[in-house]
Amino acid sequence: MGFKINNNSDSIKFLDIDLSNKLGLAAGLDKNGDYIDCLSALGFGYLEIGTVTPRPQTGNLKPRLYRIRPQKALVNSMGFNNKGVDYIVQRVKERSSKTPLGISIGKNFDTPIDSALDDYLYCLDKVYKLADYVAINISSPNTKNLRDLQSNEYIDNLLSSIKDTQLELASTHGYTPILIKISPDMSSEELKTLSKSVLQNKLDGIICSNTTVNHNHPSKKGGLSGKPLFEPSTSTLVALRALVGPDLPIIASGGVMNLETFNQKINMGADVVQIYTGFIFEGPSLVDQIINSESQK
Repeated sequence: MGFKINNNSDSIKFLDIDLSNKLGLAAGLDKNGDYIDCLSALGFGYLEIGTVTPRPQTGNLKPRLYRIRPQKALVNSMGFNNKGVDYIVQRVKERSSKTPLGISIGKNFDTPIDSALDDYLYCLDKVYKLADYVAINISSPNTKNLRDLQSNEYIDNLLSSIKDTQLELASTHGYTPILIKISPDMSSEELKTLSKSVLQNKLDGIICSNTTVNHNHPSKKGGLSGKPLFEPSTSTLVALRALVGPDLPIIASGGVMNLETFNQKINMGADVVQIYTGFIFEGPSLVDQIINSESQK
């Protein structure tokens, strides 16, 4: 797998980054990097901010966020609302925290899908030297046709171009890992195609997974997260690990609501884990519960 305990300290080495523990915050909560320092103070081993786009955008029309209390779930159709990549760059420069930081990048809603690569490369150039890793979000269900980028039609060109740019930037700024964030709704053949492309293009890892569109919420839109996402995201994780082998780093996200589900993600093939909806429902006590458990030692 992609992590190891550093024998000289209690830290965990993941993607050649020293983490204090295996628990991170998923992208989407701190979209603009406004809360890096206060979120770091809660004890997360790493944070992922964004998703950020080249230009500021307001996102989809409201209402676009629904809380389903009985299921401990959320449905959101936010649509990459953010203040733009230049804003988040400035916020990252102003932070005091040294907590490892991933930055998630995406495309603007009005960028044609055939030009999406331009948006990703633009953002990558902006955030590369400031991030501990960069996440390529091609799996949000809330930007029209975005998930098409996971398909055979686009994935190889997208990943090969991103890899080429990464290596160019590395020659000047040093090496920053790049991961791709995937959907839990892909067919087995789609997942196989994507996994093959990730390995062939030597991406540094995968984030599994984004939200699912397989729900019956009355809004009839958006992605479902929280407790009901655990099963489909973990099934995708198991299949993914079998496809990519034991060494490719995987960040697991989706339905982690307590220590038990955190440990299940690790046992099913994840190297490290992220939370989002669990944090909304359980609060900072969930962070404390997980990072102070025996599994973290």
